[in-house]
Amino acid sequence: MSLPANHLKLPSQVSLPANQIKEHSHESQPGNQLKEHSQESQTLCPDPHLVVELNVGGQLYTTTMGTLMKHPGSKFPEILSRSARHHRDAQGRFFIDRPGTYFGLLLDYLRTGQVPREYIPEVYHEAKFYQIHLLVKALEDTPQIFGEQVARMQFLMGVPNYRENLAVLLHLARAEGVAMRSSKVMVCVVRTEEEDAKCVEPLHILEAQKTPVVKFGPWKVGPAMEDFVYCLEKDIRAQGYWVSSHRSVNKGSYKHFWVFSFTWW
Repeated sequence: MSLPANHLKLPSQVSLPANQIKEHSHESQPGNQLKEHSQESQTLCPDPHLVVELNVGGQLYTTTMGTLMKHPGSKFPEILSRSARHHRDAQGRFFIDRPGTYFGLLLDYLRTGQVPREYIPEVYHEAKFYQIHLLVKALEDTPQIFGEQVARMQFLMGVPNYRENLAVLLHLARAEGVAMRSSKVMVCVVRTEEEDAKCVEPLHILEAQKTPVVKFGPWKVGPAMEDFVYCLEKDIRAQGYWVSSHRSVNKGSYKHFWVFSFTWW
């Protein structure tokens, strides 16, 4: 006996075994979508003749992809990658948020291989940021960088707590300079334990007189007293202070004391 059509029950859904259910996966995506993700961090165009416009801290530069990619391991592939496409200025140029003043010297090195001969410390700093390793190494061999990064730093590494004591010295100088045009801080420099022992009494006297004083040393090997004072003064001036120094007294225990004079206005 046949049933009326409205009494027939047809399944609205057909259940399939779980292993036959196809979920959305990378395998079911179009090939062009897979490539887009894999190329996200790749360089925009490997063509070495492609002209590239750069906006470095507001200064504009034009070069080629080949020039920027000349040194493997540099930061330029990252800067020019698809993942960095949002780092563009209003005209579509690649924007690099770095000082643009010395970028031209870096660019000239990439073009010609000639190591810059001016603004060496500044170019060295930028070359380290862009990870142009061959240029960094070449600049480290120049007298300016060798003298500062190797010779002088090694020179001062033998002085215990140098940076900490330098900070104390500047703090005292500022405290003494409140409402004053200038201020003075005494600096005691001792190289050996014997010199250190000789300065105990003068240090007690200065403390009783409420004279600000900072002691450096002793150290086992390292800078001579005059050379150390020169380095200390150099580091203070590098932070923008107007400072001069002279020996307090050139005899007895006080020959180890120097007066650092700060001018504020």
